[in-house]
Amino acid sequence: MRPLEHTVTHLIIHTLEKAPGSPARLILREGPCTLDAAALRLAERLCSQYDSRSAKGFGRFEEDEESYPLARWLREHLVDETLDFAGLSRAFAERVQALTDAEELEEGGQLVMARIREGGANGGGTDCLWLALIGEAEGVRIGGALEALDCCHLDFTALHAAGRIDLSGWRRGDERYIGFLRGRGKGGMWFKNALGCSDVMVALQETKKLVATLDRFVDTEGLAPATRDAVLERAHDYLDTLGEAGAPVVFEELAREVFPEQPARLDALLRAEETRIAPGFVPNRRAIRPLVRFSASGDNWKLEFERSGLHSGAVHYDRATDTLVLSGLPDYLKRMLDEAPED
Repeated sequence: MRPLEHTVTHLIIHTLEKAPGSPARLILREGPCTLDAAALRLAERLCSQYDSRSAKGFGRFEEDEESYPLARWLREHLVDETLDFAGLSRAFAERVQALTDAEELEEGGQLVMARIREGGANGGGTDCLWLALIGEAEGVRIGGALEALDCCHLDFTALHAAGRIDLSGWRRGDERYIGFLRGRGKGGMWFKNALGCSDVMVALQETKKLVATLDRFVDTEGLAPATRDAVLERAHDYLDTLGEAGAPVVFEELAREVFPEQPARLDALLRAEETRIAPGFVPNRRAIRPLVRFSASGDNWKLEFERSGLHSGAVHYDRATDTLVLSGLPDYLKRMLDEAPED
């Protein structure tokens, strides 16, 4: 997957202090941060850490803008231009503070809001709003006199919550333009609420895209026919197990199960921006059948057979004569064919 180029156009950071058993406290910054090299590094680390996490949810804004006001605030900021970026960030920070207390969460951190243009120069690319709550860690730095000094830094592994709003997709009216991290327990759901995100997950549609991507992967890898079919059969069996259990797809785990020789190659394709598969859906068990089964129909016939039949000899395709030969017909079918009238 090609790394994106990022251009930070707006950045502001507020502090959310939260001790167990005590109300949350906000320390608000008055104006946007300077857009320097450090700001770009922060944006790059945030995007990278978010992309590396597989448990994500996707959706669009809730229609109820009174209960979920971020969409209204964004319209005031981007369309009406009656709310500046600092005001937008403060409104969102206060909503996060209220939800933190309502959900009785125990962790605070640095609340980051950034507007980032991804993958494009000179006004191109995707315009995104990033929102994140990032924890801190104590560390040590070396001072000017080469002495060890305590310091505190953002700990991107302690990314408590994060969301990405594709503003370009929102303006276009796309079906899904919000992504957010799904944390454990309450970890992700409270931030989904803060974003005002309504989950949009069409399992059948996502499963079909996944099947097409797996087909493309085995083709581009140039695998031998038997190896190719083995990969697809493993994918089918694993996805069928998830579907039966009602468990969601996790790209990293799927890649390890399906292509253990080089799972990173498959994982990268599944996560690629151009693939546009949303992780976190439960596979549709009917939609995964093409991984192990061929089906087709003509004016006077309908046919379905397993891929393995091509290797066992039960099904033989002759490209030169444009014919398909089936062997080992069951007795009942042979009787039906014998009794059928001939022209």
